[in-house]
Amino acid sequence: MARMFGTDGVRGVANLELTPELAMKLGRAGAYVLAKEQEHPTIVIAKDTRISGDMLEDALCAGILSVGGNVIKAGVLPTPACAYLVQHYGAAAGAVISASHNPFEYNGIKFFNSNGYKLADSIENEIEKIVKGEIQVNTQLTGDKVGKIIEPEEAPGDAYVKHVTESASGYRFDGVRVILDCANGASATVAERIYRELGCDVSVLHAEPDGININDACGSTHPESLCEEVLRTGADLGLAFDGDADRLIAVDEKGRILDGDKTISICMKLMKSEGRLDNDSVTVTVMSNIGFHKRAEELGIKVEVTAVGDRYVLENMLKTGCVIGGEQSGHIIMREFGTTGDGEVAGIQLLKAVKTSGKKLSELADEITIYPQVLVNARVSNENKNIFMELPKVKEAIAAVEKQMEGDGRVLIRPSGTEPLVRVMLEGSDTEKIRPLAEKLRDVIEGAFA
Repeated sequence: MARMFGTDGVRGVANLELTPELAMKLGRAGAYVLAKEQEHPTIVIAKDTRISGDMLEDALCAGILSVGGNVIKAGVLPTPACAYLVQHYGAAAGAVISASHNPFEYNGIKFFNSNGYKLADSIENEIEKIVKGEIQVNTQLTGDKVGKIIEPEEAPGDAYVKHVTESASGYRFDGVRVILDCANGASATVAERIYRELGCDVSVLHAEPDGININDACGSTHPESLCEEVLRTGADLGLAFDGDADRLIAVDEKGRILDGDKTISICMKLMKSEGRLDNDSVTVTVMSNIGFHKRAEELGIKVEVTAVGDRYVLENMLKTGCVIGGEQSGHIIMREFGTTGDGEVAGIQLLKAVKTSGKKLSELADEITIYPQVLVNARVSNENKNIFMELPKVKEAIAAVEKQMEGDGRVLIRPSGTEPLVRVMLEGSDTEKIRPLAEKLRDVIEGAFA
């Protein structure tokens, strides 16, 4: 049977794959595993703006209450807000109901432990065994042993806004014209307030969620309208978040998109100049551009490389002591200010870099040269996608392409973690040269199993 937990919690089409019954079981199991030995532990629940969020929230909450847990319903707030609030309230755990950047019909449930970190595989496996009935727990609590909904003294949204604004470390950005794209998601409840409190002249796009328009042609996965608005209004920059606001994609004053590589590059330079870059190191994934690596070398910064996925980035950061890391997609983790990716915090650090440098964002972005990347997918069954590299024909084809590109790019081939695909990525200075090479490798890999 397939593992229930993916790289970022349990996800599926709401009410079909991720049902209220499953959410209730996850609530029971999660509360039991994450709060063992505690009487009436508190668990914080946050959600994004999907129409299915209310349904899943009530089911998840019922499961937690049934095993004696108390619940703080934080409402619609970013994923990093939940991670922070777990620590702020001294809670035993947190749970977020969100499918991040995916379409509205999907939803998901992910947990945080008492320190605000995503769960280790071993903990997820224990929760999964309880959900599947392989481990039995007592859910027949009665009387005063049943949990309840509690209202904290400090409103969850207020606590998070205060935390994020404090990450500016006293800097203000009075008069800086910023456009925020909230993806009709969780950041719609807090983003405008955060940046206005720091002095920004703020305009907001896509901040009218209706339950079904989350990520719909907007946000970090579709920043085109933000680019147009930055150019139309003459703003200094734009910031686009995804549905649960743990990602950031920025836009400079010329309407050009900055991916995670560029944003991390700008922020790590700022942190090094301020003496905040512990061990002079940064953590990124294998997908980070060769241009990022060259820029880090220029700055005297060591690059730690992990598998794709923000959880792997964080694991490496904790192991090596890195204080900044992330992905091209805009997941940027800054351990000074949080335990998971936070688009709002990353945006503030980007603003700080602009202010302290005295340069425009486009000038900072141009300090790193991004090499063109071509990504194509080879369709390979799940059964075969992890063994393709063992085939001599495939090995020879890859070696031949690597020899052609030597000194002018790189080849990265990896199986998809969620789909029956092998991803073929080539990086080089000439797109017209590398695209046919990528397509040739795709054909060889697919043909090897024909």
